[in-house]
Amino acid sequence: MKNLKGALMFGQSGGPTSVINASAAGVFIEALKHPDLITKVYGAAHGIKGILDEKFYDIGQEDKKELELLKYTPSSALGSVRYKIGKGPDGDKDYDRILEVFKKYNIRYFFYNGGNDSMDTCNKVSKFLAKNGYECNIIGVPKTIDNDLCGTDHCPGYGSAAKYVATTLMELNLDAKVYNTGLVTIVEVMGRNAGWLTAAAALAVYKGLGPDLIYLPETPFDVDKFVADVKDVCAKNNNKCIAVVSEGIKNKDGKYVGEFMASATDLFGHAQLGGVCFALANIVKERIGVKVRPIEFSLLQRCAAHVASKTDVEEAFNAGAAAVKYAVGGETDKMVTLIRSEKNGEYFCETKLMPVEQAANSEKTIPAEWITNNGTGLSKEFVDYALPLIQGDAKAPSEDGLPRFAKLKKVLAKI
Repeated sequence: MKNLKGALMFGQSGGPTSVINASAAGVFIEALKHPDLITKVYGAAHGIKGILDEKFYDIGQEDKKELELLKYTPSSALGSVRYKIGKGPDGDKDYDRILEVFKKYNIRYFFYNGGNDSMDTCNKVSKFLAKNGYECNIIGVPKTIDNDLCGTDHCPGYGSAAKYVATTLMELNLDAKVYNTGLVTIVEVMGRNAGWLTAAAALAVYKGLGPDLIYLPETPFDVDKFVADVKDVCAKNNNKCIAVVSEGIKNKDGKYVGEFMASATDLFGHAQLGGVCFALANIVKERIGVKVRPIEFSLLQRCAAHVASKTDVEEAFNAGAAAVKYAVGGETDKMVTLIRSEKNGEYFCETKLMPVEQAANSEKTIPAEWITNNGTGLSKEFVDYALPLIQGDAKAPSEDGLPRFAKLKKVLAKI
């Protein structure tokens, strides 16, 4: 729908990343360049919940400098959420409420920044508004450190998280092997069904300072085999071994190894995983008798802006800006995708669009042929895929030796 005139709403959803705010900066800065079509620019507090609660911020009141600093500020500046519309306390009334708010504030452009579940939300809102005859151009802006969105070569947020995983494992490698006594180090990395982030450990291997063993959720995990693998490495390396496991490793029956640790599920029905490295550490200590140190990267891998990839920051920003350009050009019900190519022999990335419903609730996993060494390593093809995504440094400016992150005024919108 071309030549729509009205306000723009942007929301962030799901797990934060170190560059999700770079996409927000891209949306906001580009949107403010189109006052002829975009009359107001709003940022929803805690994603779709902020729209339902009619709580969002007037981005036009923010200082341009602070919007620029969003590019280097980790986490979700507007607040995130895990809320499944249509399954909340008000059920399907959520859709009616969204339409009510959009009409009240004349929202004609809506952008939702997130992963699989967020694209599902984006798709449902788009279809509902269209069914009810309300014109609104809706574009999904991808993000996820899991890198599992279908249709895009890679996801904003992945490159920086992968860089953190690889860098930290190189540092751990040097530390864990410093003593003349044995030590098994088991590192747990995020990733429920797709092992892209855990696979980033192979980048440290590529540099000669990586783990000995890498276990992804794409390959069935057997505890007995794991213990045997660790024991074999220890026998060759003076009782020293570093193993990296995904939080989402599953047994041959498809049951999460860490599921027994989960005390709850989120609103999308996903088990709250974690603690796999601690459970495996106890098993290794009991069966092999060597000292074991479990390490869970947890939130650190998604908020480590101090090792953010410049490539990732720039692509996240460009994805947000492109979403606005596509929307004012009349596109709707789509998701921005990143397409890899080469220009003069160098890595190059451009943005395109795909139907958002194709990304909703679908997951892209690592190709089976990239998993090597009997399920404990990654091929050169993976390294060639990931290396361009972690290039360059993009840090926040420093004040008193510490990063200066964005400080938004967050002025509540009023009619």
